[in-house]
Amino acid sequence: MSRMKTYDGPVSDHFDGLTFFDPDGAPPRSLGEVLRWQLGGRGQRADWPDWVPNPHSDTPPARVEGDKVRLSFVGHASWLIQTGGLNILVDPVWSSRVSPVSFAGPKRHNDPGIAFEKLPKIDIVLVSHGHYDHLDIATLSRLAKNFAPRVITPLGNDVTMRSADASIKAEAFDWHERVELGGGIAVTLVPTRHWSARGMFDRNKALWASFVLETPAGKIYVVCDSGYGDGGHFRRVAEKHGPLRLAILPIGAYEPRWFMRDQHMNPEDAVKALDDCGAQQALGHHHGTFQLTDEAIDAPAKALVEALDAAKIPQERFVAMKPGQVVEI
Repeated sequence: MSRMKTYDGPVSDHFDGLTFFDPDGAPPRSLGEVLRWQLGGRGQRADWPDWVPNPHSDTPPARVEGDKVRLSFVGHASWLIQTGGLNILVDPVWSSRVSPVSFAGPKRHNDPGIAFEKLPKIDIVLVSHGHYDHLDIATLSRLAKNFAPRVITPLGNDVTMRSADASIKAEAFDWHERVELGGGIAVTLVPTRHWSARGMFDRNKALWASFVLETPAGKIYVVCDSGYGDGGHFRRVAEKHGPLRLAILPIGAYEPRWFMRDQHMNPEDAVKALDDCGAQQALGHHHGTFQLTDEAIDAPAKALVEALDAAKIPQERFVAMKPGQVVEI
């Protein structure tokens, strides 16, 4: 749906009664700035190949027990995380476009790293915010029909989901709320430097968040979308939730920098975020699947290598993932 209903809840330090805001963030760009980018800078937009076959494809096991975590990269910001006998999807998008309409908008340039038919039974879905490349109603409806998972999401996004499909079992939570998922696994929603909308008239009417996932192998900090700012969001997560075993950090959708700086990190920012949050290791995502911005399809991965070298951080500590690749910790 193009217009979310307004969240109805008490005023807080990040909700004024009508809209959400980040006290340490930045407001979304104005319509005038959007037009300046879209109409004034199109000559700077890189051409992406129409289709890039995946070198990897994953067939996950039914469950992962014990103290291991298996992470499979589906593409863009979508992950399957298997641990403690639970199967958890993050920001699942199997649709061919991320748009309010099926015939226009950013389209996929590669297959999902896991075919939908090869998914194990999904127990939990984490949805970070309402943008179409993260909250995909078509995929959530397929998951509800096949598996009926719990869907954990920030305040207001539950309204979006249930208004479109009442069978989606959405549960909404505020920043800093901790949710028990079962089997000793829990997730805490934490502030992130971003915003949310589904249409022209619902900016920040629903909340956005990152996730700290508690697993038998340690805590995993899942950042689906974020600007860097002064790094305070990442340092506060380290202070409140550290030590972190792994960080999943976005590295794409960052050009032109004047427009994207406040909402999307570039690889140099992501390397600083890794240092700030103190995670032992990081995986890079949010690149190479949907062309949302101006950089080339392979620019984020190349820039990550350069940023790690400049920061004197070993390349193996922060890897740009490709769809279908698997990491076990």
